[in-house]
Amino acid sequence: MDRAPGVSVRLKLTVSYAGFLMVAGALLIAVVWVFLLRYVPDVSGRGIPTPTRSDLWRAFAPKAAAALVFLLFFGLVGGWILAGSMLAPLNRITDATRRAAGGSLSHRIQLEGPEDEFRELADAFDTMLARLEAQVAEQQRFAANASHELRTPLAITQMLLDVAARKETDRDTGELIDRLHHVNTRAIELTEALLLLSRADQQSFTREQLDLSLIAEEAAETLLPLAEKRGVTIETAGVVSPALGSHALLLQLATNLLHNAIVHNLPERGSVWITTSVYGNASVLTVENTGERLSPQLVSTLAEPFRRGTERIRGDHAGFGLGLAIVQRITHAHDGALTLTARPAGGLLVTVRLPLG
Repeated sequence: MDRAPGVSVRLKLTVSYAGFLMVAGALLIAVVWVFLLRYVPDVSGRGIPTPTRSDLWRAFAPKAAAALVFLLFFGLVGGWILAGSMLAPLNRITDATRRAAGGSLSHRIQLEGPEDEFRELADAFDTMLARLEAQVAEQQRFAANASHELRTPLAITQMLLDVAARKETDRDTGELIDRLHHVNTRAIELTEALLLLSRADQQSFTREQLDLSLIAEEAAETLLPLAEKRGVTIETAGVVSPALGSHALLLQLATNLLHNAIVHNLPERGSVWITTSVYGNASVLTVENTGERLSPQLVSTLAEPFRRGTERIRGDHAGFGLGLAIVQRITHAHDGALTLTARPAGGLLVTVRLPLG
C-alpha cells in the first residue's frame, strides 16, 4: 500500500522532549518570578534607592528569555540523541523484518541488554523466525517427498502403457489392466492422504460433541476383516470419553492408528489393544500393539511425513509413511498431544490426549 511520507518517530520524540523541557522551564521561571515579586514593592519611590518591579522585570526578562532559548536548543539536541538511542533496537527489528519479507529466515536479531519491551519484542520475533524457518524447511522436504512418491506410480503407469502400445510382450491384456488399476488406486490413495493432511493443517472443519469410545469401536469394526486376515486380535475397552472435534477426522485418526498397529505387527498371533479413558481434563485414546522391537530414535521420527517404521511391509497394505503424520496433524488441529512410546517387549504404544468436550 502506497502511503504519503510522514514525520519520523525520532523527530516526533525530539519535538516532544524539547516541548516538555520548554514548558517545564517556563513554569520554573514563572515560579521564580512570582517568588521575587513578594520581596519587591509595587511603587516607584522618587529619590528613594529602592528597586521596583519594573526594574526587576528589565533585569529578569532578558535572562529568562536566554534561559528558554538555551532550554530549546538543549531539548532539541538532547532529545534527538536520546530518541535515537531509544529507537536503535526498533531499527534493528525493522531491518530484520525487511530481510524476512525478502525471504531470508536464517538471521536473528539477538538483541542485547536488559529485559524491556524492545527486548521482549526482539525475542518474540526471533522465535517466530525460527518457527517459520523450521516450517519452511519441513514444507520443502514434504514437497520433495510427495513429488517422489507421486512420480513412482506415474512412472510405472507410463511404462505399462508403453509396453501395451508396443505389443512386444506376450503378457495378457487383463494382467496389464489389473496392474494399471492397482497402480492408479495407490496414486489415488496417496493423493487423498495428502489432501487429508492439508485439511488437518488448515483446521477447516466443523467441531461437534463426540465420544472417543464410539469412534474407537467404529474403527475396530471397520478393520476387523483386515485383522482376521493377518491373524491379529483386536481388544477394545474404555469408558465414555467426550471430545470436541470433527467426527470424520477423529475417525480417520483412530483408523490410521489401528491400521498401523495391525500391519506393523507380528507375522502371526499378534495383538492390538485400543482403549479410551478420561484423565484430568483430557480424553485419552491409546492404541497398543505387539511387534518387533523399535529403538527410541526410530520412534521419535515415525510421525514425520514419508517415514516408514519398517521396510518389511509389502503388498496392498504397504503404506506411504503418512499414517502417523496425519494422526499428528489431526491431533494438533484438535489442540491435543500425541505420544509415541516403544514397548519393551516389542511393538508401539500410541497415546492421543484431547481436551474434554
